[in-house]
Amino acid sequence: MSLSANKIILANAATNTAGAYFEPTAVVATNTSNVGTVVPAGLYQALPTANVVIQFNTSTNIAAPTWTTVIAANTAGIVWSDGTNVQALSTTGNVTITLYGSNGGQAVSGTFNNV
Repeated sequence: MSLSANKIILANAATNTAGAYFEPTAVVATNTSNVGTVVPAGLYQALPTANVVIQFNTSTNIAAPTWTTVIAANTAGIVWSDGTNVQALSTTGNVTITLYGSNGGQAVSGTFNNV
């Protein structure tokens, strides 16, 4: 996952294919004592996902986080994570949320892989 939103893209390239802008990142949102799964560092587009909220840590003490919901369940939005202070929290069981970020050079199958 690239932290940069800049990328040369090819017209009509589908997600996670050669020349594509978007690369999916699956995060399994959990809920253990109101502690979810940390979102990897990056800039993502989150699509509406039932029973998953995105939260931001507003505390200055990393050992005692104060989580504030920034994207409600079943709502789309932009997620900007530093890899520490943003979490995906499930409101029921384990739920997978797919976040779409820029393809930071991850291997994809396609025409341009074999030179």
